[in-house]
Amino acid sequence: MNNTFAFEIPEDIKHHFIDTSDGRKLHIAEVGKGHPLVFIHGWPEFWKTWLPIVNVLKNKYRCLMPCLYGFGLSEKPAQLNFNLDADFHAKDIDFIVNELCDVPATLIGHDVGGYVLQSIGSKTSTNYTGLIFFNCPTASVGKKWVEDNHVNQIWYQSFHLTELAQELVGYSKDTIRIYINHFLQHWCHNKNSFGPVLEDWVENFNQPNALIGGFSWYASNNQRRLATLEGKVKIPSEKIPIPAAILWGKYDPILKSEWGPFVFEHFEKVELSYANKSGHFVHVEEPSLAAEFVDSHAEKWRF
Repeated sequence: MNNTFAFEIPEDIKHHFIDTSDGRKLHIAEVGKGHPLVFIHGWPEFWKTWLPIVNVLKNKYRCLMPCLYGFGLSEKPAQLNFNLDADFHAKDIDFIVNELCDVPATLIGHDVGGYVLQSIGSKTSTNYTGLIFFNCPTASVGKKWVEDNHVNQIWYQSFHLTELAQELVGYSKDTIRIYINHFLQHWCHNKNSFGPVLEDWVENFNQPNALIGGFSWYASNNQRRLATLEGKVKIPSEKIPIPAAILWGKYDPILKSEWGPFVFEHFEKVELSYANKSGHFVHVEEPSLAAEFVDSHAEKWRF
């Protein structure tokens, strides 16, 4: 599958806009029929990031691609918000699944979505058959986030807390393009993976408050991030009981694949595999492999 076709928007795609109990509007793109798969994106992403894998899976599964609050076509905060952490987004995903799914769904998460899935999984629920991760950050990484010069990779997480980030990155479409393209290229092993849709990403983050919405994740997660770097976040005494499977990009420069074994400290039942031609965005860089991985586990967990 070439990259241009990979991001093709299906003719039968549907777009839902639903209101939360506190009046926020959330967007969910949907395509396909069958067992429900719910895809939770990361940063800098929104619903379109899932098209390469969804275009493979849509003939067998009902694929739901929400934009987290603050992202994509969902409503966005007007200023930097410090309360949009993983637990906050997890409640929104529970709400979406309760509204749109009449049978237990399989959750697929990446980056921010990986934290959201862990929040959901830590609370026993019959709404989900299993959790699938493309790379999986855990509290066990601890001080390794800053060891061996890796601190130089996570500079943006502090930068996003500043007004300078909003003003400088959002100065023009050109500055948005330069900034977002840096991460899409640097975090990929295949550097042109997002090339055909770069302008879609620019238009997305050029929306009013779109940068603030994404940066709010980093603001909301900052205290926990700092505690993790200091080794002060305790590993939960009870492991996540929902079955889980992780496909980790071997060349991910931000979530290092050597951290993979930490996941066994956090899940009761977890399978760990590696995507040997991918960096951070496995679902975009190797969509056929990622789709096969999702299919094999979703099918197994249904019965």
